[in-house]
Amino acid sequence: MPFEFLSRRIRIVAGLSVLAACVPTACVPAGRQPVPPARVPITVQTTTPARTPPRPVPMPVRAQPSADLLNAVQALGASFKGDAGISVRDIDEGWVVAWEGDSPRPQQSVSKFWVAIAVMDAVDRGRLSLSDPVTVTRSDLTLFHQPIRALVGKDGYRTTIGELLRGAMTRSDNTCNDVLLWRVGGPAAINRMLSEKGVAGVKFGPGERQLQARTAGLEWRPEWAGGWGFLQARAAMTYEARDKALRRYLADPIDGASANGVTLGLSLLAQGKLLSARSTASLLTLMRSSKTGPLRLKSGLRPGWTLAHKTGTGQDLGTLSTGYNDVGLLVAPDGHRYAVSVMIASTRQPIPVRMRLMGDVTRAVIAAADR
Repeated sequence: MPFEFLSRRIRIVAGLSVLAACVPTACVPAGRQPVPPARVPITVQTTTPARTPPRPVPMPVRAQPSADLLNAVQALGASFKGDAGISVRDIDEGWVVAWEGDSPRPQQSVSKFWVAIAVMDAVDRGRLSLSDPVTVTRSDLTLFHQPIRALVGKDGYRTTIGELLRGAMTRSDNTCNDVLLWRVGGPAAINRMLSEKGVAGVKFGPGERQLQARTAGLEWRPEWAGGWGFLQARAAMTYEARDKALRRYLADPIDGASANGVTLGLSLLAQGKLLSARSTASLLTLMRSSKTGPLRLKSGLRPGWTLAHKTGTGQDLGTLSTGYNDVGLLVAPDGHRYAVSVMIASTRQPIPVRMRLMGDVTRAVIAAADR
């Protein structure tokens, strides 16, 4: 259907929604994020693929996302009861379809993806090796999910950079990630890397311990390493104090990223613009091996499709859940690639409903690609 008619149709379906579209001559260059004049629920961006070589003849009007995918993302975003952002970026054709795609939302463990890129970048530059030995001590322990904790005795636990990376990316181990974070220079180094590599719309937070403590309205204490002290301190807080802190975090997340920013980073990785070919392949292999979130984006896969992904899960307070995310690289049987991000900042919907939203986004991409 003509794109002008499609634009009118989405406005009719959504009532208050606006479709923002552009053609190559009017678009922001590939790899850069536009600044919308106002908060727009569903958006479409089209760009010329970065890998298309220049030609002396005029370029044809490029492919647009299908009406089916536009309508599906619109319907999923509008019907979900909560604050959610959705972004689908066609890596090979250059367009983006998003619902509330430019608003920053808590990343939680999605931020481990950026630490992993920093680690592999250091490997590419010869500053680190995956075989480098590391001793994890009890003072390195963090909180919440950290399977490595059981292995850390009084003399520590001897391992390698590579094994820590595996733990962080396949099991979302907070301690593994924090040890790696400080090996590559800490939060400032990650934010500097994001800026230098052109990953707009993403902000890295202060590290796992400070992030979770501040989200709860506390300041981290070294004696809390391991998690129990933090949990006891948080349990002693009043509901009102925790509610105030959580609302402050949601209003301006210190680890905030937009859904579009995350898919931009995934796209740059897939295009080989962040790491060497070998490091890119190694990282995506780890992400395809992830044990977390099997019923999130992954639940919508069809035979022959693959997903390399990273989940994130934030703190709950009563019935309110925060930072429930899944982002990844979706690859079709023919090799066509899509970066997908579903980031739920806050909701009172139960876990199966949140998982269903994520699986439905995957199903929508696949259905549109198969038509």
